[in-house]
Amino acid sequence: MSKTVAIVGASQDRRKYGNKAVRAFRDGGWTVYPIHPTETTIEGLPCYSTLQEVPERIDRVSLYVPPQIGKKLLDDIAAVNPEEVFLNPVTEDDELVAQAKEKGLNVVQACSMVNIGLRPDMYPDE
Repeated sequence: MSKTVAIVGASQDRRKYGNKAVRAFRDGGWTVYPIHPTETTIEGLPCYSTLQEVPERIDRVSLYVPPQIGKKLLDDIAAVNPEEVFLNPVTEDDELVAQAKEKGLNVVQACSMVNIGLRPDMYPDE
């Protein structure tokens, strides 16, 4: 059974890391759940507007949103109880990390794509 990842801040724009992550995790053999409040599909995958809509347990949540949005999503993230929450570069800040840890979340401050052995530069902007 493959691991599951929710990409919060997934994007249709192939130049954005929220899109590159969808492609990287899919290529890495993960079951990918793009999360975006208004999109219906991203890279051919069904898109969910909230984490609570995902139909199975989420192993990893990977954030590609600004810290102020990430802070607003912490209760939703805690409610799905993932094994780990990746705060990718530019997403993290000290207050977000502290609040996430207060909620009992296992926070990893690193590029989640690199963590699975892939790199953003492997995914073209077109």
